[in-house]
Amino acid sequence: MAPPATGGAARSPRLLGVTTPLPLPLLLLLLTPLLAGSSALEIQRRFPSPTPTNNFALDGPGGKVYLAAVNRLYQLSGPNLSLEVEEAVGPVRDNPLCHAPQLPQASCEHPKMLTNNYNKILQLDPGQGLVVVCGSVYQGFCQLRRLGNISAVAVSFPPTADGAEPVAVFPSMLNVAANHPNASTVGLVLEPPSGVLGGASPGGTRLLVGATYTGLGSQFFPPNQSLEDHRFENTPEIAIRSLDTRGDLAKLFTFDLNPSDDNILKIKQGVKAQHKLGFVRAFLHPGSSGMPANPAYAYLALNSEAKAGDKESQSHSLLARICLGWGPAGGPGGAAAETKKLTESYIQLKLHCGGQAGGEVFNRLVSVFPAAPGPSRPEDLLFGVFERAAPGGTGAATTRAQSALCVFRFRDIEGAIRAARNACFVDPSPDVVAVLESVVQGTGPACEKKRNIQLQPEQLDCGAAHLQHPLSILQPLKATPVFRYQGLTSVAVASVNNYTVVFLGTANGRLLKINLNGTMDMMSRKSITVAYGEAVHHIMQFDPIDPSYLYVMTSYQMARVKVAVCDQYTTCTDCLAAEDAYCGWCAMETRCSLQHECANSTQPHFWTSASEGIQRCPSMTILPSEINIHKAYSGMIIQISGNMPSLSGMEMACDYGNGIHTVAKVPGQDFSHQIAFCNFLPRDKYPDFPSDQDHVTVQTAVQVNGRNIVWANFTIYDCTRTGRVYPHTACTSCLSTRWPCFWCIQQHTCVSNVSECGNTPNLTDSQGCPRILPMPLAPVPTGGLQNIHVSLANTDFISQDLSLACNFGSDENFEATWVNASEIQCSNVVLHTPQRSQIFPVNLQLKGKPDRFIDSPEKMTVEVYNCAMGSTDCSQCMGREDLGHRCIWNEGCRLNQNPQPVTTTCPAPEIRKIEPLSGPLEGGTLLTIRGKNLGRRFSEVAHSTWIGGVACEPLESRYIVSEEIVCWTGPSPSPFSDVITVNVSKEGKSRERYSYVLPVVYSMEPDIGPKAGGTRVTIRGSDLGVGSELHVLVNDTKQCLNLVRTDSTITCTMPRGELLATVRVCVRFEHKSCIGAHSPTLPPPHAFHSYHTGTDLFLSPFQLCKVLNSTLITCPSPGATANKSAPVNFFINGQPYEDEQVAMEDPGEPKNLLPSSRFSLEYLPDPQFSTAKREKWIKHHPGEPLTLVIHKEHDNLGLECREYQVKIGQTSCEIQIVSDRVIHCSVNESLSTSEGHLPITIQVGNFNQTIATMQLGESETAITVSVVICSVLLLLSIVGLFVFCTKSRRAERYWQKTLLQMEEMESQIREEIRKGFAELQTDMTDLTKELNRSQGIPFLEYKHFVTRTFFPKCSSLYEERYILPSQPLNSQGGAQVQETHPLLLGEWKVSMPDTEGIALFSTLLNNKHFLIVFVHALEQQKDFAVRDRCNLASLLTIALHGKLEYYTSIMKDLLVDLIDASASKNPKLMLRRTESVVEKMLTNWMSICMYSYLRETVGEPFFLLLCAIKQQINKGSIDAITGKARYTLNEEWLLRENIEAKPRNLNVSFQGCGMDSLSVRAMDTDTLTQVKEKILEAFCKNVPYSQWPRVEEVDLEWFASSTHSYILRDLDDTSVVEDGRKKLNTLAHYKVKQAHLSFSLSACSPFLASMKDLDTEKYFHLVLPTDELIESKKSHKQSHRKKVLPEIYLTRLLSTKGTLQKFLDDLFKAILSIREDKPPLAIKYFFDFLEEQAEKRGITDPDTLHIWKTNSLPLRFWVNILKNPQFVFDIDKTDHIDACLSVIAQAFIDACSISDLQLGKDSPTNKLLYAKEIPEYRKIVQRYYKQIHDMTPLSEQEMNAHLAEESRKYRNEFNTKVAMAEIYKYAKRYRPQIMAALETNATTRRTQLQHKFEQVIALMEDNIYECCSEA
Repeated sequence: MAPPATGGAARSPRLLGVTTPLPLPLLLLLLTPLLAGSSALEIQRRFPSPTPTNNFALDGPGGKVYLAAVNRLYQLSGPNLSLEVEEAVGPVRDNPLCHAPQLPQASCEHPKMLTNNYNKILQLDPGQGLVVVCGSVYQGFCQLRRLGNISAVAVSFPPTADGAEPVAVFPSMLNVAANHPNASTVGLVLEPPSGVLGGASPGGTRLLVGATYTGLGSQFFPPNQSLEDHRFENTPEIAIRSLDTRGDLAKLFTFDLNPSDDNILKIKQGVKAQHKLGFVRAFLHPGSSGMPANPAYAYLALNSEAKAGDKESQSHSLLARICLGWGPAGGPGGAAAETKKLTESYIQLKLHCGGQAGGEVFNRLVSVFPAAPGPSRPEDLLFGVFERAAPGGTGAATTRAQSALCVFRFRDIEGAIRAARNACFVDPSPDVVAVLESVVQGTGPACEKKRNIQLQPEQLDCGAAHLQHPLSILQPLKATPVFRYQGLTSVAVASVNNYTVVFLGTANGRLLKINLNGTMDMMSRKSITVAYGEAVHHIMQFDPIDPSYLYVMTSYQMARVKVAVCDQYTTCTDCLAAEDAYCGWCAMETRCSLQHECANSTQPHFWTSASEGIQRCPSMTILPSEINIHKAYSGMIIQISGNMPSLSGMEMACDYGNGIHTVAKVPGQDFSHQIAFCNFLPRDKYPDFPSDQDHVTVQTAVQVNGRNIVWANFTIYDCTRTGRVYPHTACTSCLSTRWPCFWCIQQHTCVSNVSECGNTPNLTDSQGCPRILPMPLAPVPTGGLQNIHVSLANTDFISQDLSLACNFGSDENFEATWVNASEIQCSNVVLHTPQRSQIFPVNLQLKGKPDRFIDSPEKMTVEVYNCAMGSTDCSQCMGREDLGHRCIWNEGCRLNQNPQPVTTTCPAPEIRKIEPLSGPLEGGTLLTIRGKNLGRRFSEVAHSTWIGGVACEPLESRYIVSEEIVCWTGPSPSPFSDVITVNVSKEGKSRERYSYVLPVVYSMEPDIGPKAGGTRVTIRGSDLGVGSELHVLVNDTKQCLNLVRTDSTITCTMPRGELLATVRVCVRFEHKSCIGAHSPTLPPPHAFHSYHTGTDLFLSPFQLCKVLNSTLITCPSPGATANKSAPVNFFINGQPYEDEQVAMEDPGEPKNLLPSSRFSLEYLPDPQFSTAKREKWIKHHPGEPLTLVIHKEHDNLGLECREYQVKIGQTSCEIQIVSDRVIHCSVNESLSTSEGHLPITIQVGNFNQTIATMQLGESETAITVSVVICSVLLLLSIVGLFVFCTKSRRAERYWQKTLLQMEEMESQIREEIRKGFAELQTDMTDLTKELNRSQGIPFLEYKHFVTRTFFPKCSSLYEERYILPSQPLNSQGGAQVQETHPLLLGEWKVSMPDTEGIALFSTLLNNKHFLIVFVHALEQQKDFAVRDRCNLASLLTIALHGKLEYYTSIMKDLLVDLIDASASKNPKLMLRRTESVVEKMLTNWMSICMYSYLRETVGEPFFLLLCAIKQQINKGSIDAITGKARYTLNEEWLLRENIEAKPRNLNVSFQGCGMDSLSVRAMDTDTLTQVKEKILEAFCKNVPYSQWPRVEEVDLEWFASSTHSYILRDLDDTSVVEDGRKKLNTLAHYKVKQAHLSFSLSACSPFLASMKDLDTEKYFHLVLPTDELIESKKSHKQSHRKKVLPEIYLTRLLSTKGTLQKFLDDLFKAILSIREDKPPLAIKYFFDFLEEQAEKRGITDPDTLHIWKTNSLPLRFWVNILKNPQFVFDIDKTDHIDACLSVIAQAFIDACSISDLQLGKDSPTNKLLYAKEIPEYRKIVQRYYKQIHDMTPLSEQEMNAHLAEESRKYRNEFNTKVAMAEIYKYAKRYRPQIMAALETNATTRRTQLQHKFEQVIALMEDNIYECCSEA
């Protein structure tokens, strides 16, 4: 692998991932870091760039990442960063003194050379589908490339408009970006907002550019004396340029728009040196003022750089703002819009980031990020990274500058701007604001007060043309740093879970993540190295689709970083204590995760964030927590606290481990403390007790849905074991244990139940237990006979009759007798020991009970000694007297039988060994003297040890009687040598001599080493082996480790250094002064040249590396088992390598991680090779030349030629050529023929692949046979080929002819599909921008909704019977058609009969038995048609509207009868149609109950869908005769012709509907009636449709000039006649493009009443109805090339569907959702009624219930509403909208159906259109039904209350008496049948209802009015 070019930053090494070791040479320059295990960030994907990166852009909807590097453009897939498209854009031949070659009129005499192209601008324009790419070559030339395919140029340059000549090119179109690699450029695409002229199309798009000046006089301009240099002075610093690719291409990239000065900001040439601008970023911000018409702003973050060489000059950070006030354009066509004038709104202010007054100031802006408000900060903030730049523009080029993070409020920025404009125009303050004198476009030198002026808010924000501009605020906006760091380069901010998370990039490739609370205090900090040594780009962006990923660009890499690694925390406490804003505890999954990774995380208590604190971690308490093993337990209570969702209704269990589970239940839903009941662990499943414990701890977990979610422990204890486990403290342990245990004194037993002690007294306090009182006993000689007395305490409850025995820890017991009540004597005790001394315990045992003792909490012991053991000399034996041992020396150590002490004199001391033998003159050496008889006790030797005349002071702690003395040597004035003397009554001398010497240090090598330490150094000198202690100190503080010394050398390992500096090394003997000071140097870790010898470098797992030079080492890479990044542990001299900068910058980082984890190797798949033809056998004849061509699969390993090795057998094949795909090698020696087959093997590192086998040589006979066989086969083939060619020649001619025809038709089809696809991609954006209605939704009042829904086609029945109220005339002279109905109270004049008969009939209708019989009787009549049944049901609904609860009960009883009738036949067909009274009653009931939900929830998305359909239809041509349109959802209404239509913007004046004039958009193919309809819609959009003037009532007058005007009509004398038919006039016919039109009410009606009523034999609009007949008469040769299949235009259905999809989804979501604040009570009530009826009848089929519910609500109510929007809104439902709604309604019906759609190629398009979406819609329907089912059931009282409230709201809306009278007409008509039914029914007969009915007939027939004949 080749090293990178000198000076370039390193990239990630990529290695092969193999299962065998792969020691490929790896160049360890700067390795790509890998995430440490405990980091809070994770690099998910990387993309390396071979050239330095410049910019990147994210396309969220397209899922693309666009990366611009030097000479390269990359299109990457978003999530994986895999390469999709790569495009080379350089180097090119260029010269900075030459204009771009696209400027043909400019020549250049300067030589051009290959120049790298640095990307300056990379911006996306989704509205036009463009990627704006600007580079540094050709004076900052820009290209417009295709979004989605960056290799395609969307608009070539110079641009060409519609086949015309290329437009003229000017320098302003080319010189866009800065033309120098180091000059800054920022760009921002400005798209017009929705609702603005041009906002619906890309016509108003602009490009804001800020670029550092690079012309004559700047540091970037090449030195030259040409007079033409001044031509490069005209590029402005800031400009707004045209980016309209669909408008006038002659203005593309120009700022020369009228007036041109308003679109640029240019520094005057003379002051450019003092105002050198460096741009950081451009961004949009909506403003935070909260104004209703809040404008949008473009901000430019920049630096005013210090003047080079001027020490007084300082850099300043600036923030400039430009208003984007969009308005109608004044350009031709009116289709464009221009931004707010740049200079009049331009204002800048300084940003001051620093401490308090006089403190440090960070004066240069590095990066900014506008942060939207969030939970932790309810206001917009601007985060900025600043660095401290030196005066005069001399920054810290070699070291990373100190930097800081500051935060500014947009509210303060906007406030400062308003205050500054006020201070400039209203109350001038020269110290606050000033006019920018340095700008060419300035209006004046100073601010001045404007007389009698009151600035409007918009003028305070954006200025005005008559006010001074541009402005500069003099007082800086100040902020205090919230975070300081070294070398910050980038910032990105997110608001997450009450935290503000700030991501900061650094100059050395690190990414910091800090969490700030609401007061901007840092809560936690984590970091990761993205790319070691590569600066992070100043812009970082979150993934627009998944914000949990951050895109970070470094010098040579693009990385996708996961913002949190939560799964590293295994417990809730660790998870929340980490205070990572992104991480939280997922309770039901028991893991630490991101919120969106946790199921149901948006619901309460499922996910706990770090901001809630660790106290909210789930925990549980078990009651009881201590279990008596002798007691039976049926269950236990578990109290769960912390954040835990309600477990009620879930499958729960208690898990005791080892596969043991019991059932658990939760009775309630208290989230704060849930209580669960759990069956207890079975007794036979109790775990065993540990042998040394009286209890066992059991861990229990609550298991939900098979997963343990919370744990706790409980304890099982056994009091009886307490005495057995602690036998010598049985009583004390029993009463002091935490279990409720009791001590039975008489039984000497610990029990858990006091009743087991019987009537004997029991103790309650451990202090009252009988116990042995320890007392000191004199040492006892072994074998001696002794009586030992033992004292007792608390013997009140112990009888002296209790038999005891004395036990001394052995099996033998001795007799114990009571001396008195508190003392016992152990008689005749004989103890033996073979040791020098042994301690025996003294215990009192209950006789006959070997395991029970009297308590001995404080052990009583007796020492037994043996004089014969452990004393080898006199001093040792006699010295035991101090221990109480009665020993005496008598030819050995014996027991002194004489009770009196004996005086014995021991021999003189004998010194056998001293060490060390030498020491320094300063003394302090620990001298060790070993021998015999060295004193009996320390006092004898304390002052008796000497070295000649120098005293040696013994250490009492180190003295061993008679055997060893350790003493400190004293100082000596000069070197000498002498023996050691010890004088203990007698004097003893050593045979060895101790020497005082002077050690000397000569040198140390090596004298240089890495800061990481680990260097093995050798110190040379003389007498270095002296003394007892030696230390080598570095800077007098750190010790050199692993010392090994001889008399002339000291070798040790250097510790880690703190700084890169020279350090002092000294050798210290015996903690005295240092000698031989030396100062080695610690160089930077990369200075490897000093370690060529004596330094070991390892790559873990410990592959020895080789140092090549000062900057390069090679290491063999280890093998890997997977294709992934692997951590690298890099060691120098055995010490882990750590970046000194990181250690210095991150003092707060945890140090428990291997620092080498910052590096990684990226393993890639193994390379794959094959022969050129992929054959497995290759034949070769010896003696012939051999050249192999090996095919290589594409990989990203970047291997070099020398890394490949090809072998044929054992012979190497010399590699000649290596390319990306092919390897050529040749063999120059003869291959061995001893083996007939040789493997062909290619090796890369340790990876071997055998790609083929070579077969050597063949016999001549075999060759001859092969030639003959081949010849025969060849002859047969020739004969067959001749026959085949002869027969197929004729077919070939025919095929060529057919192919030509197919190609032409295919070309036409491709063109149509391409257009359709383009429409599909752009229509959604266009429609969303256009759809901006300002008026409220025109809902119909409830009473009109009811009448239209109940009586959709019956209003005409009543118009003949009643008198309509008079209608007033409107102001325009037309009559307002008011919504009216005879059942509406007070709107119709109704002549009513006497109220007595109506009242009595009302009483009968309010009798349930009468009404049910009445309805059934009518339904049994054959002539009682469906229309009558629906009418009766609606009349009953009106009549009983005031008693909806009674109406509901009637409806339910009738439904029960209907269900009974259906259940016996096919229950699935019930409610499918409306054929009975009760089915219509159900429809009306649903309408009443769902009206509020319809108006409050569904109305808005439904109305938006209707508007969207109308807008989409109007965007294309519509045939006024046939009604067919270019855009539709219904195939039958599709205009299957390619009619080219162009939009026209008409300025129309009309005195009506509250507006005077408007600009109206129409198509040039529109008829004049269609134009008038669009004009009416534009003028009357705030007025209900019923109040609009009719099209027939208005005239359209065109003012062609100031003196001529015309009345435009559909038909007039100028109409064109084609094929005998008159063509309706259109705007194109009148050649109206952009004109002024007048709209007025006409005095008389035009002769055209309705377009669709015209005779198609006489008139046509867009297409002739007989086109197909005419076409068929043409010759086949003419027609087959021109005829386009009509089915091609079906793609327009998809285009329209895609455009409307969002609105349809929103509507269906609104219909099939449940609002928590207003649940659908009526739906829940009725669905429960259906389920109850199904259960009573044994109907268990879920499909049947689904069909009933669907037939009741979606098909009965919602489909009716979807098809009839005029029931809900006061709008005009055209036939075309009705056709589209039919398709949508059919999709809704299919979504509610449960039967699978069997669709095929012959299926109707109306069903195929939404076939893909139907399965998803079905899931939504099923979820909706389930949510209804899961709601809390309603009682009858609750439902009645709800219905009563509905009745009360609309109490006086309807005339119930009219409804009663209409119902009576049916009673009169079927009087005999009703009477018979009443007589037949037992209940009605018993209550004599038939007589009451007769009374009603009598009363009504006397008084009833006769209005009309019976229906």
